[in-house]
Amino acid sequence: MPIYEYQCESCNHSLEALQKLSDAVLTDCPACGQSTLKKQISAAGFRLAGGGWYETDFKSGKKKNLAGDSTSSTSPATSTSSGTTPSSTATN
Repeated sequence: MPIYEYQCESCNHSLEALQKLSDAVLTDCPACGQSTLKKQISAAGFRLAGGGWYETDFKSGKKKNLAGDSTSSTSPATSTSSGTTPSSTATN
């Protein structure tokens, strides 16, 4: 959902409102009660909500780091600086 910025032309009170795209523009100022609230032109922020958003959704190329990826340089199976494998150092 986009976050819009508003400013009152009467009292200069400013606020941000989390609104759906289909919601009506706010007109009444919560500070002074006048109907002189105007939407500001700015880069609208947004919030990703709900399930289905993953770390790799907005990455491209080599930036994708998938769990269990054998080509990753930080994988425990490929980085054995101590000379032992992770399975030989595990305690049960």
